Amino acid sequence: MNENYAVIVIGAGAAGLMCAITAAKRGKKVLILDHANKVGKKILMSGGGRCNFTNYSIEPENYLSDNPHFCKSALSRYNQWNFIELVEKYQIEYYDKGLGQLFCKKSSKDIRDLLLNECRESKVDILLKTPISQINKNDDNLAFTVKTENQDYLCHSVVIATGGLSIPTMGASDFGYQIAEQFGHKVLPTTPALSPLTFDKRWLNKTNNLPGNSLDVIVTCNSQSFKEAMLFTHKGLSGPAILQISSYWRQGDPLSINLLPNLDVPEWIKENRNTRPDIQTKTLLASEMSQSLASFFCDEFQCHSKLKQLDEPSLDKLVNSLTNWTIYPAGLEGYRVAEVTLGGVETKNISSKTFESSLCDNLFFIGEVLDVTGHLGGYNFQWAWASGYAAGNYV
Repeated sequence: MNENYAVIVIGAGAAGLMCAITAAKRGKKVLILDHANKVGKKILMSGGGRCNFTNYSIEPENYLSDNPHFCKSALSRYNQWNFIELVEKYQIEYYDKGLGQLFCKKSSKDIRDLLLNECRESKVDILLKTPISQINKNDDNLAFTVKTENQDYLCHSVVIATGGLSIPTMGASDFGYQIAEQFGHKVLPTTPALSPLTFDKRWLNKTNNLPGNSLDVIVTCNSQSFKEAMLFTHKGLSGPAILQISSYWRQGDPLSINLLPNLDVPEWIKENRNTRPDIQTKTLLASEMSQSLASFFCDEFQCHSKLKQLDEPSLDKLVNSLTNWTIYPAGLEGYRVAEVTLGGVETKNISSKTFESSLCDNLFFIGEVLDVTGHLGGYNFQWAWASGYAAGNYV
């Protein structure tokens, strides 16, 4: 037996839930289908279980896309303050972790439960453990047939909110891209984003006693810079600064790293050379970083002298090494640990106002499945809320 709905949303993640809630509040009969066994799996695991649900400062510049203007309309119509208002309506306690990043004080379940409660109040039907085998466009008024193992569903509008390829253990797949291509959309090449970077064997041997050491840096690649923490791992580098720059890094690119971004390094060395000429370079570095890192960088820069023993060229070389440490990562750690996916459904044939396809009436694409990728810090969730809300008003 076929069951009829006004809207079927494929994907019970952040964007899909927001779209379903918004459409149902307009009186639409809405069904969410998902192959996973839980609603909002990435919501639950995000932010170390506390969900970095938005940011105090959301700007189009915080997003990567082949069309940098595409995100502007949705982000202006449903902004961070709109979602914060919803969070406060449910009396969810939150805090600013720094850089405007808003996290739940207790648990990311608070955000998931908020969305589920909104779904219940608006009478959204949710079916989990329901893989979809096919989506077909019909000729009559009920525009689509969505085929599952147990039942076919008819609906007027279909919304693809299936996310990207990141964290396959959470159920990520390329299903959304397949549907996009089925209906004539181009899918731009995808790569892991917000991913740790790896070292080759030679570098892993050099850094084998550094995992767990971190320091604040400015990391630069392809004209983009981020000032946050960098962490050495058993595979290479991670930490917020590295996750951020990974979205801009391509195979073979160098990273330029300022290891002491809070200091005027030439002045700092000059002052210490005048006041503490007998201090060892390693001891000086250890005042700003761990002993392990100080030893490593002195080896790396071949600088084990006392400050007074360094001539001008050696001092210049040390300053340059500390402010422009250049390394060549081997690769990205990959989709297994990447927070999001770069690339996806090209926005050229998607309305930035409604998120409807211009190639197929009543077919919508929202969230991470699209070629819009946010920085680390709540930007991807805000994109999910904004794009879901925008489409929910037009389905």
